[in-house]
Amino acid sequence: MNILSGLDASFLYLETPEMPMHVGSFCLYQLPSDFKGTFLTAIKTHIAQRMHLAPVFSRKLRFMPLQLGHPAWLQAENVDLDFHIRRVKGKTLTERQAEAACAELHGRLMDRRYPLWEFHVFERIKLADGSICAGLYSKIHHAALDGKGGTVLTQAIMDISSVPREVPAPSTAPAVGETRNLKMSAMIGSVFSNSLAQYAKLIKGLPHTAQVVRGALAKRALGGAGDLAQPKPLLRLAPMTVFNAVVTCERAFGTARLPFADCRSMAKAVGGSFNDIVLWICATALRTYLTEHGGIPKKSTLAAMPVSLREQGNVDLNTQASMSVVELGTQFFNPMKRMQAIMASTAKVKNAMADLKGVLPTDYPSLLAPWIVGGLAKAAYTTYSATGLSHRLRMMANLVISNVPGPSVPLYMAGAKMLTFHPMSIVVHGVALNITIQTYTGSVDFGLVADKKAIPAMGELTDALVRAFEEGRQLLTHGKPKIAQTATVKSVSGSVKKHLKH
Repeated sequence: MNILSGLDASFLYLETPEMPMHVGSFCLYQLPSDFKGTFLTAIKTHIAQRMHLAPVFSRKLRFMPLQLGHPAWLQAENVDLDFHIRRVKGKTLTERQAEAACAELHGRLMDRRYPLWEFHVFERIKLADGSICAGLYSKIHHAALDGKGGTVLTQAIMDISSVPREVPAPSTAPAVGETRNLKMSAMIGSVFSNSLAQYAKLIKGLPHTAQVVRGALAKRALGGAGDLAQPKPLLRLAPMTVFNAVVTCERAFGTARLPFADCRSMAKAVGGSFNDIVLWICATALRTYLTEHGGIPKKSTLAAMPVSLREQGNVDLNTQASMSVVELGTQFFNPMKRMQAIMASTAKVKNAMADLKGVLPTDYPSLLAPWIVGGLAKAAYTTYSATGLSHRLRMMANLVISNVPGPSVPLYMAGAKMLTFHPMSIVVHGVALNITIQTYTGSVDFGLVADKKAIPAMGELTDALVRAFEEGRQLLTHGKPKIAQTATVKSVSGSVKKHLKH
């Protein structure tokens, strides 16, 4: 029986009408010059031929009797493509109108009676230069896959040329572990066997886990081997911002696109990583936005940053990730101080994850989990939103920033060339902004999802991202400043020290 892991099942338990737990993307497509018919029909035909390449297309949830444990994946007898692949209303939409339509669709819960995926097709989108293209908004429940799993799914359904590749025919053998007729006794038995296996695994791993956690906490408390005289706090809360609010059912969505080569050159100029530059661009844009909306906190804003736990070569479509927290240095007016703060923080995160990656759990015992986890979550949401705590309770992070590496070559679907790849993710109570970055064929595609009331001026934030990139390119690739890295990124080259004095 294919039972969901604890982490995947948690996305179901935590879901409410205000907090849909699906991820997605908004992509623009260039149709072939000789294209005939509709993009909707072409997509349906294409997916129908490839559904067997990715289990997410044909498996649906089967909940345990009395909600005793995690649900299981069940093979659907029939998949109605007219339900899963739909046309977005409107003859010709601008790119901004299409983004608004995606925001509305992203705020709607998915019907759990069906496989948890939807494609919404835009037949005609008018771009800023006057050209016409097609578009596709997709969403898949986070219980079914994570960002890396999404990359695996992309590889299954996309092509690397306008001529679709030949795919193997579906197997006639039933999928392993996916049975249509599950007996109640077997389902209840699987809950207990799953829970016993998880308890045994936890007990067996406790000595090693305790040893690793003790070592990591000691290093954190002492600030690293070179900083023994300066103990560090084990828990840090984010300052209050407009992003830390109760979320509603309404979403805002915005996009930005930057050249990858320039971002990589900026990273090279400071001796940092591409991820450091992405964080710096986001931090700089957030400073600009907060100047006009709520003010810049005196302490650094904090970003929750997903970290993949997926082993090399693992192509499972389930969620295999954890979360870390990085400082964005938004309290610093000086851009190089901001960069130094980010690089110091990401270096600490890398060191910590190197110690903890092997012991971070992605599963937990199934027995009564829907009642316990779901009940605690609903109680927490009610307390947070109904008692005024949302205006006083500080969170672990101000926003989520996720960076997903993507393909470096153009991809095609149903013969159409994918032009952009803007991801869309999740916001939750208390953390009402999510910035996800996907690299694609020489570009860095940003997808910003937020609660509409928390971020009423999404256009200002996306514009600020572009301006932050231009500022960074001028500063870093022309003046060639370089931050010399150590384990904690403390030593600074002469050119940067000159900047820091101001």
